Amino acid sequence: MAISVAVPKDLSGIKTKVAFNLTKRQIICFSGAAAAGIPFYFFAKDVLGTEAAAVIMVAVMLPFFFLAMYERNGFPAEKILYFIIRQKFLTPGIRPYRSESLYRTLEEREKLRKELCRLERKEKREKGRQAHRFGKKTHKGAAPYPCGRGKAQESAGNRTGDDYFPQALSKRHL
Repeated sequence: MAISVAVPKDLSGIKTKVAFNLTKRQIICFSGAAAAGIPFYFFAKDVLGTEAAAVIMVAVMLPFFFLAMYERNGFPAEKILYFIIRQKFLTPGIRPYRSESLYRTLEEREKLRKELCRLERKEKREKGRQAHRFGKKTHKGAAPYPCGRGKAQESAGNRTGDDYFPQALSKRHL
């Protein structure tokens, strides 16, 4: 007759038992619970009564029991609490990454270019009105770059590098 014993595949979960089938950590925590709870009961039972003192004694001992028994993913309770406190309070939150939209930049440049053209036309009209008022002739030449292309470029239909890459505009054009 053969005796078979089931051996777990992951041996990292095996804890060494010291006494009463408890680990060293559990013995330390239960001793702390007894050291905190039993004296509290004896001092409080005369003032509060036995039932209230017993309930409060259990409440005083519960954190020690929690520290002794709770374990998640191989981490004891105090390490998990440390991780939570470190993540939520000690380290600053990471701001989400926000990319800079090339299209938004191009739209803003186009909006500025149109505004500049509008202001130039308005200024040109004002100069024309003043010249007409005083009897002066105005010169009607090709429009400056931001408001349109020159006549030679329009007739040839050629595109410049700035038409393809508006971000390459120099400051003098804006």
